[in-house]
Amino acid sequence: MNDIEEFQEKIGYVFQKKELIKCALTHSSYANEKHWAYDRNNERLEFLGDAVLELVSSDFIFREYRKDTEGAMTKLRASLVCEQSLAQVARQLELGEYISLGKGERSTGGNDRDSILSDALEAVIGALYLDGGLACAETFIRRFVLADIEEKQLFYDSKTVLQEIIQGQGVNTLSYELISESGPDHAKTFVVSCNLDKKTLGIGEGKSKKAAEQKAAYEAILKLRK
Repeated sequence: MNDIEEFQEKIGYVFQKKELIKCALTHSSYANEKHWAYDRNNERLEFLGDAVLELVSSDFIFREYRKDTEGAMTKLRASLVCEQSLAQVARQLELGEYISLGKGERSTGGNDRDSILSDALEAVIGALYLDGGLACAETFIRRFVLADIEEKQLFYDSKTVLQEIIQGQGVNTLSYELISESGPDHAKTFVVSCNLDKKTLGIGEGKSKKAAEQKAAYEAILKLRK
């Protein structure tokens, strides 16, 4: 079984035009190494998939959250389609294993980088839309992206949620501390601890300090809930 067939089994869809899914899984760094034409990398499909994702998620929220204000709906949509949430979905599908990357990108961990994973997921959505129409793209989005909404909301805004929890408990001091940073300038990894007074509640790792802080806060919330 080749990688394309395996990935199609995971998402429950068989492409009529295999070149579309191959393109969706081709990063620009790989296409550049091969000296391929620009339309053979996934950037154009990502552009299309982003628009389809916004339409489907907006329609879903509009119909399912009938009492929400425009501001509340916008915030919910942002939590579902942000880079971190999409990368989380991509990891559940092990999408990084199927993306063709240039040697440089792969050697610096590109197949697990939030930006590359989220872009590829949007490209897959674009490919689904072109191959099977809006209904096929919507089925995929509802199954994978619009699942576990409560968890995605928490993950997206975990620092704010944690701050509210702590404030409700008293006057404890919440802080974030950079533990380490590693890797080249264009692909750094940050590790941050979330501390309540002097006690570490959570540790997060990310490609930016902000992302690492969000993950640390998320781990802290899970620990406090237990």
